[in-house]
Amino acid sequence: MHGCGNDYIYVNCFTETVEDPQALAKRVSDRHFGIGSDGLILIKPSEQADFTMDMYNADGSRGEMCGNGIRCVAKYVYDYGLTDKTQISVETLGGIKYLDLYVEDGKVSKVRVNMGRPKLAPKDIPAKFEGETVIDSPMTVDGQEYRVTCVNMGNPHVVTFLDEGTDLKKFQIEKTGPKFEEHPLFPNRINTEFVKVIDRTQLEMRVWERGSGETLACGTGTCATVVAAVLNGLCDRKATVHLLGGDLEIFWDPEDDCVYMTGPAATVFDGEIL
Repeated sequence: MHGCGNDYIYVNCFTETVEDPQALAKRVSDRHFGIGSDGLILIKPSEQADFTMDMYNADGSRGEMCGNGIRCVAKYVYDYGLTDKTQISVETLGGIKYLDLYVEDGKVSKVRVNMGRPKLAPKDIPAKFEGETVIDSPMTVDGQEYRVTCVNMGNPHVVTFLDEGTDLKKFQIEKTGPKFEEHPLFPNRINTEFVKVIDRTQLEMRVWERGSGETLACGTGTCATVVAAVLNGLCDRKATVHLLGGDLEIFWDPEDDCVYMTGPAATVFDGEIL
C-alpha cells in the first residue's frame, strides 16, 4: 500500500506471526531481491486502542510513527473487514493517534489523522542544541551553514527552508540528506525536510528519511514542515504541501494545538511471500 507514493508492506498480525520483523523488513523492502518498499508495517491488536501499528524502516530499524503508513493502516482494517467504524484509534510508539475514514463505494479513499501536538524542546527531538526550542537556528553541514527548525511529530524532524531561487527538483538530496541524518547533533539520527515556500498556503518539500533515504512522501515530515513554516512566519496554519508522490493537506489547529493531516491511501496489491 502507499500514501502519496510512500510505500510499505503491511502484514495482518491478527492472523500472521512475524518472528523477526527487523530481518523481514530488510528482506521485503529490497526493490531488487524482495518485494520493494520503504519499510514494513505490522497491524496488531492493542489493549489501549483499536489497533497497533508497528513500523520498521527499510534498513530494519524501528520507527516511532509514519503518517502515510497510518492512513494505509486505516484503509486496510476497514477494507479488509477488521472494523466497520469510520473513526478509529491506532497505538504507535509515537502515541495513540485518532483517525477519521472517508469511504467511497465501500472502500476508504482518504483519511484524516490527528497527529497530536508538536514537540519543540531539544530534549524531545532529541537534538543537541541550546535553548528551549530550535527555530531558525544555525547548523553547519558539510561546511555549509543552514538555518534549521526541529520538530518532533511522533518521530524526529529537522526542517530547512531553501533559498527562493533554488530548484528543489535539482537539489542533491542524496548527497546532503545522509549528512543531516548522521549529524552528531542528532544522537538518534534525524529525518530531514528540504522545503521551498511557494506562498502562504503552499509549500514544496523533499524528504530524506532516516533508515530509508529519500521517499516520495513523509506524513510526519509534512506536518513538521508546516509547523516549522508557521513558527518561522512563512505560511498560514492551513497549507497544502506538494511532495514528489502527491499532496497532503495540513492544519495546525490553534485551539487544541494538534496537527491534522488529510491525504489518500491506496492498495497496490496483496499476496503471499514465502
